[in-house]
Amino acid sequence: MASLVHHVSIDCADTYRLGTFWAEVLDTRISDDDQPGDPEALVEAEGISILFIAVPEGKTVKNRVHFDIQPTDRTRDEEVERLLSLGATLVGDRRRPDGSGWVTLADIEGNEFCVERNAAERAATTTS
Repeated sequence: MASLVHHVSIDCADTYRLGTFWAEVLDTRISDDDQPGDPEALVEAEGISILFIAVPEGKTVKNRVHFDIQPTDRTRDEEVERLLSLGATLVGDRRRPDGSGWVTLADIEGNEFCVERNAAERAATTTS
């Protein structure tokens, strides 16, 4: 039998704060068992569980692994604006004039992630 990925773990300084940020991104909640100051915090959303683990060292280089997120109920650009309002920061804008491309953001602890177009936006550029 093959192994399964139980959850993705992310090292961070403040598990509850970063977990709360990602819970808002994914429109879910942080686990009821987790409280501010805990060494771990769990966020479970459709298709993924993310475990935030407190470590003493800060982030110093580009992530080796990152999330590519795709909005389901808004456009890529609307999602970028929403995430910026939650505290994300713009790292790189790879949007193209034809509407394709993505935006790279960083979460509140500097971890990079990308925002892609939603399914309808992708379909509109492949059929025209």
